[in-house]
Amino acid sequence: MMSSARTGQSRRSVLKSSAAGAAAASGWSSRSSAQGADRAIFVLVHPAWFGGWCWRKVTPLLRDRGHDVYTPTLTGLGERAHLANPEISLATHIEDVVNVLEFEDLQGVILVGNSSGGMVITGVADRVPKRLAQVVYLDAFVPGDGQSLVDLLPPDRRQAMENLVKREGQGWLLPRFAPLPPEKILRDIWGVTSNDDVSWVLARLRPTPFRHFTDPIKLTKPASVDVGHLFIRCQQFPPSKHPAFDRHLAMARQTPGWRAREIETPHLPYVTHPAELADVLLDLAA
Repeated sequence: MMSSARTGQSRRSVLKSSAAGAAAASGWSSRSSAQGADRAIFVLVHPAWFGGWCWRKVTPLLRDRGHDVYTPTLTGLGERAHLANPEISLATHIEDVVNVLEFEDLQGVILVGNSSGGMVITGVADRVPKRLAQVVYLDAFVPGDGQSLVDLLPPDRRQAMENLVKREGQGWLLPRFAPLPPEKILRDIWGVTSNDDVSWVLARLRPTPFRHFTDPIKLTKPASVDVGHLFIRCQQFPPSKHPAFDRHLAMARQTPGWRAREIETPHLPYVTHPAELADVLLDLAA
């Protein structure tokens, strides 16, 4: 099983900031204290196939430090899989998260999305920027206006996904990331090596409505200058095989209002390295 703290090496030693001190120098600060001087509010958005359950190892580490954590499950996935239908769209998933923020009346939120969850949090940030303090892309897609997730992938990857939808997804569900068996994807691509973790995750993965991937994002306003943006690159997710995330990392390093950070973990650190991920998130709340 992958250890969350390597021998002779503190958790923080595996974290590499590509912009050390940038927050203090630029005045980039959090509004996450809006609902309590020492209490941050995290909303963690899962990617396709997963559900709010996937954050289970991270949430207690944040709550034990006095912070509030919400882990909504997108419609048609996780414990809401029974609601899956062909009409579910990217807009549906954006609305899922917007509704949590509005019905819970959350302010100063640190909004985190992983992988395809980046599509969702981009839409949320456009809808309710005044409720946010920071938007965190955890090895996540960062679309521009009018882009869909499949627009950010190599053409052959899009074709493979479309073939899976036709063969195994009734024409509207994407059963998995690639034609490989799910366990091989978890172990060989996403770096989940613990047998217990593999069993836990495999039992809960569900097909995702394909419109989550094919619907273009529709942005209606410029990004708020009051909301900080951070891109976290998981360096054990091979750069050569996932150029989109490296492009996003380079963009974050060069764009005002953005910061960039790298962590030495696979693509799903909330499964494989929850303590390291919690350290990064707690830094944001400090």
